[in-house]
Amino acid sequence: MSIENSEPSTSSVPRRPRVVVLGGGFGGVEATKVLARAPVDVTLIDRRNYHLFQPLLYQIATAVLPPSVVAWPIRSIFAGRPNVEVVMLEIDRIDCERGLVAGGSVTVPFDYLVVATGATHAYLGHDTWASFAPGLKTVSDAGKIRERLLRAFERAELIDDPTARARLMTAVVVGGGATGVEMAGAIAELTRSSFVNEFRRADPRKSRTILIEAGPRILSAFQEPLAALAHRSLEKLGVEVYVKLAVTECDGLGVSAGDKRFDAETVVWAAGVKASPAATWLKAAADGVGRVKVDEYLSVPGAPHVFVIGDTASIAMPDGKPVPGVAPAAKQMGTYVGHRVREIAHHFATIIKAILPPSDGARPSSRWAN
Repeated sequence: MSIENSEPSTSSVPRRPRVVVLGGGFGGVEATKVLARAPVDVTLIDRRNYHLFQPLLYQIATAVLPPSVVAWPIRSIFAGRPNVEVVMLEIDRIDCERGLVAGGSVTVPFDYLVVATGATHAYLGHDTWASFAPGLKTVSDAGKIRERLLRAFERAELIDDPTARARLMTAVVVGGGATGVEMAGAIAELTRSSFVNEFRRADPRKSRTILIEAGPRILSAFQEPLAALAHRSLEKLGVEVYVKLAVTECDGLGVSAGDKRFDAETVVWAAGVKASPAATWLKAAADGVGRVKVDEYLSVPGAPHVFVIGDTASIAMPDGKPVPGVAPAAKQMGTYVGHRVREIAHHFATIIKAILPPSDGARPSSRWAN
């Protein structure tokens, strides 16, 4: 099955350029918003039919917000844009030479491709830890963490063994990046503030929230003064912050790190990510976590019509450090690529208008309108 996203071409009016955007996250949505005002036909493809505001997932995981607040239907975002179609499809291959993306038996043609397929958890070669330490990338992930955290305190309320109760009231967050810091702070606020007047036998003031970072400081992608401020803020909330401490084992009873053991019922993994298989699909060079190495135009070397953005792209800032995998960076990349393709499309449309001027004095077809 092939999905065509433009009107059939005729001998007198060539079809407009077809742009496929893979991924309905921040980068993909921003690129599509720009292209929705361009003389192109856009197909936005995602394996889910909603856009997820990932920066607020930690508030879902700590029962502060309901899931509906962070998940918005992609179709509703572009409902008023007739040149944009939305397809829910899980892509498993890309053919740049033929200009096709495919998922199962469904193929979608493109002239220009924007890959914004994001990243997922990486357990540093210990994938078996996933069942004990869920990551935080989806609404489902947030729901699992919330259920584990709340059930732990409910169980702690029912038992008399102080050692078992202490383990149930302990949460460990592995990884001191932005997600880990937000998660640890939110858990501490929930357990040490919100729970104080809700439990009787299990005293939430005795709960522990532990943040473990293997590097020399938390928030390594941010300036040191900001990281130091965040460190102090976490400690004021009651978070125990450990740096230069690498996790060596995760199991059903807690976490081992260096010569330390942390018995905990709730463990959250925020220590690493790996990119989607986009580099494999594109047969492109990748960095150590699978992100596609792009040029200064965010395109794949040797394939100027294929762009990669967001967490899927590997590109350095002027100071040599990699662009961090945060929402503002992905949105900026999406806006840039959207405008770049839009400019190319406008140039193409101008040439076509010059070649095929209206023969009867009528206005040019709206298919070329901005």
